[in-house]
Amino acid sequence: MSRQFFGTDGIRGTVGDRPITPDFMLGLGHAVGRVLKRSTARPTVLIGKDTRISGYMIESALQAGFASAGVDVLLTGPLPTPGVAYLTRALRLDLGVVISASHNAFADNGIKFFSAHGEKLPDAWEIEVEEVLAEPPQWVDSLQLGKARRLDDAQGRYVEFCKSRVSADLSLKGLRIVIDAAHGAAYHVAPSVFHELGAEVICIGCAPDGFNINAAVGATQPDALRQRVIDEKADFGIALDGDADRLLIVDGGGRLYNGDELLYVLVADRLAQGHEVPGAVGTLMTNMAVEVALRERGVELVRAKVGDRYVLEELQARGWTLGGEGSGHLLALDKHTTGDGMISALLVLQAVVRNGGSLAQMLAGVDLFPQTLINVRLSAGQDWRSDVRLDQVQAEVRDELADSGRVLIRPSGTEPLLRVMVEARAADQARRCAERIAAALQSS
Repeated sequence: MSRQFFGTDGIRGTVGDRPITPDFMLGLGHAVGRVLKRSTARPTVLIGKDTRISGYMIESALQAGFASAGVDVLLTGPLPTPGVAYLTRALRLDLGVVISASHNAFADNGIKFFSAHGEKLPDAWEIEVEEVLAEPPQWVDSLQLGKARRLDDAQGRYVEFCKSRVSADLSLKGLRIVIDAAHGAAYHVAPSVFHELGAEVICIGCAPDGFNINAAVGATQPDALRQRVIDEKADFGIALDGDADRLLIVDGGGRLYNGDELLYVLVADRLAQGHEVPGAVGTLMTNMAVEVALRERGVELVRAKVGDRYVLEELQARGWTLGGEGSGHLLALDKHTTGDGMISALLVLQAVVRNGGSLAQMLAGVDLFPQTLINVRLSAGQDWRSDVRLDQVQAEVRDELADSGRVLIRPSGTEPLLRVMVEARAADQARRCAERIAAALQSS
C-alpha cells in the first residue's frame, strides 16, 4: 500500500484543505491512538506545536481523537520539533507529535511524529496508520477515555537539555549574538539558551502573533539577520526556521554560512579533538567543495537523497554520527536523535571558541563551487529518461567538468518539472553547462 497522506516529512498542506482540517485531524488522532494501543494498553503521547494560529484548532482536534481512542495526552504549547523528540524519550512516553509546517508560511500546517526513542517513524508505521484511517472509528467507552494535561516545565527542561549537549566549561561570555527565531517555536527558548551560557543576546523574529512565522525572517530569509548583525556590531547571528530544526549562521562581517559549510566545521572540530570521523552524510545537493575538502582530510562524504530523513537513515545504516543538508538541517547523532538548530549552533560556536580563530578561518580553503539550477517544465508524456539527445549532452558536459564539477537532474516531487543542477569551479561554466542541458530537454 502506498501512502496517501504522509509525505517525506509527515503530513503537510494548506489549512482548510484536506488533510489539514479539524475533522481529518480528529480521525488521525483516533487512528494513531488505535495503532499505539496494539502494543501498549494505556499509551501517553506528547503534543507540541509552533506558533501558527491554526495550531490551536489542530491541537484540539488531535487531542479529542487521542482521547476517543483511550490515549492520554501531554501538551507543551509552542516548542521546537527537536524539543518534542527529546521530551518524548526523556519522559518515557509512547509517541511525540509536532504540529508544524516548518519553514512554510502561516497558512500551511502539518503533523510530524516521533517514536518513544525520539526518532522519526518508518514508512511501515505510516502505512499502518493510513490503513486504520480508512476503517470505521472504534470509540472507547467513558471509563476508558483518555485524559489531557499541560506539561508546564517543558520549555525549561528543553533549555537545560540543549546546554547539556556541549562541554560543561563552554562559555559564550564576551560574545554578542543576534538570535532570529523566525517568530516560530523557539521564540521563548532560543534566547534563554544562549543567554544562560553567557552571551549578550539581541533578538529578532521572537514576537509571534500567529500569522508572522517565517515572514521576512528566519533561516529561509536571512537578510534581516545579516543586516542586524552588522548594525549591532555583533559577533554572530543565529537563524532558525519555524520549528527550529534548521540553522544558518552569520559572522560579524555579515557573511552567511550554510549547512554544507557548518557540517564541515563540525567534522573539523571532531578531528581537532582527536576523534575518528570515518565519514559524513550529505545529500545530492551538498556542495562539491565540501566533499573535496573532507576527502583531503580522510573523511568520506556519502550522498543521500534530499531530505534530512534520508540523511538520518544513511547515518544509522553506516553507524556514523555527522550529516546534514545545505538548507541547514544538521545531525549529530551522539548529541540528539534528530536535527536540532540550537544544538547545532552551540556545537559550531564551541568549535570556534576551541579553535581560537574565526568561522571564516576554520573554513579557509573551502570555497563553495558555484551552482546553477534551472527548472525545466516537462510536456505531457515526455520520457526524459530515454532521451538519447539528453544523454549525449550530459555525457559531453560531464567530460568537460571532469572531476571539477558535477551534473544532477532530478524530477520535482510536486510539479511536472525537472531540476537541472550543474556545479563547477567557475560560475560561468556552471551556467553555460546547465543551459546546454536545459536546451536539450526543451527541444526533445
